[in-house]
Amino acid sequence: MANLKYRWSKTRTRSRRANFKVEAQTFVTCSNCGTPVLYHHVCPECGFYKGKQVIEKN
Repeated sequence: MANLKYRWSKTRTRSRRANFKVEAQTFVTCSNCGTPVLYHHVCPECGFYKGKQVIEKN
């Protein structure tokens, strides 16, 4: 394993890591039933994705 040439201070490390944030998940409404669904996911209520039925739901 490589050895460090110099040590980064806690301030430098923490200020760099301050930019790594958790973003809120993007929700859209289902075109079929209007339920909030995660972006690019099949609707868990009706099974539709982009206006087409992908999963058989009762």
